[in-house]
Amino acid sequence: MAGVSVKTLPHPPRRIPILGDVLGMDPVTPMQATAAMMDRLGPIYQRRILGTRLVFVGGADLVAQVCDETAWEKHVGRPLQQLRPIGGDGLFTVDTGDPAWARGHRVLAPGFTAEAMRGYHDRMVQVAGELVDSWAETPAPMDVSEQMTRLTFETIGRIGFGYRFGSFDGGAPDPFVAAMTRALAHAQSAGLPIPGLGAVLGRKARARNAADIALLEDTVAEVIAARRAAGPGPGPADLLDRMLTTVDPETGRGLDDANIVRQTLTFLIAGHETTAGALAFSLWHLATEPGVLDAARAEVDAMFPTPGDECTIDYAQVPRLRYLRRVIDESLRLWPTAPGFFRRAKVHTRLADRYDFAPGDWVLVAVNALHRDPAAWGPDAGRFDPDRFTSAQIRGRHPHAFKPFGTGARACIGRQFAYHEMLIALALIVRRFDLTADPDYRLKVTEQLTMKPDGFELSVRPRR
Repeated sequence: MAGVSVKTLPHPPRRIPILGDVLGMDPVTPMQATAAMMDRLGPIYQRRILGTRLVFVGGADLVAQVCDETAWEKHVGRPLQQLRPIGGDGLFTVDTGDPAWARGHRVLAPGFTAEAMRGYHDRMVQVAGELVDSWAETPAPMDVSEQMTRLTFETIGRIGFGYRFGSFDGGAPDPFVAAMTRALAHAQSAGLPIPGLGAVLGRKARARNAADIALLEDTVAEVIAARRAAGPGPGPADLLDRMLTTVDPETGRGLDDANIVRQTLTFLIAGHETTAGALAFSLWHLATEPGVLDAARAEVDAMFPTPGDECTIDYAQVPRLRYLRRVIDESLRLWPTAPGFFRRAKVHTRLADRYDFAPGDWVLVAVNALHRDPAAWGPDAGRFDPDRFTSAQIRGRHPHAFKPFGTGARACIGRQFAYHEMLIALALIVRRFDLTADPDYRLKVTEQLTMKPDGFELSVRPRR
């Protein structure tokens, strides 16, 4: 069958001459709006905005096609381009064809092996322990997303770069954290192709963003200079040690300081934001799904039967927290904190046996739609069920139905770091506390390049 142009793809109703499909765009929750539109138009559709064509893909079979590394590759889409003033040629925002990506990946990959994780383990337990200690002294309901951001920022700061943000000291967030939060919000707003939005954002917002980025860069540069002067500290090497001392085995070159700044900022962004959201969604389900907290607690109590507040988790015990891992995965399925990723055609190719794509054409994979595809997950795809991730269920599932960390060579390099950190934190929390959510609260999801619960508060009480 002959293919047809992508111009014939389904599109939202009420297309306007010249402006295109601007009606119905949601600048606040764009990925949730994208998934809702897929429910109406099908697993592939387009928007045209002032001549720019955006193609969205969400069905598992179509995602399998665009994840074919022989025909497709990562595309640094508009939202990621808006992060380039922060991430530059760091792993997340650099094009695959740029030599900086391959060199950085070869230098940094050893920092995320099982052996490296073993070296990070004790510090992860220490930071998570500080979190639960602070909770024991907090009788009032807590904003869960804010608390998880404190945890993950502190974890990546200390383990990656030997930097303490003082997250559990009881004060206001570190200025670095506040600047990073504002910069991410600005990148999301600027990344939406809505006519006139640049004028709305205004000169003042752009100036504030420039000042925030300068603060981020200056802080990281100071950390690098201090480490160069002091040399590696005692104990296992952290990510900064590796970036300062490791030589790329293929080129014989190390990373220069400018690139180390960009890689550091990349890991601080990617290493805290998505993990914080995943933890917050997991805690939402633990607190609100009947029986889930009991099952998780039974697993943890069986592993750590001695009562008391102290809990020392050995490195080898973390992979045995299998039910908690299923809770995390099912939370990431329903609420993928990285809700989309871009793919670009490398050769002439055809999707859905119909639509022809030329080299350079790109699509956005709507992961939040993919993860609720009834063809892959069944008619109850919207229901929370950790047992979707038993070994038998995984073996029988579409191989491209679950993509919370992207795909291929450009999949998230830190995913094992994130899982290890999340399992430790959740184990300590469910072992030590009873969790109570406000019964009148209904889950609201905010988007800031990533997704996380908005306004979800949790009350904790030490278990008796």
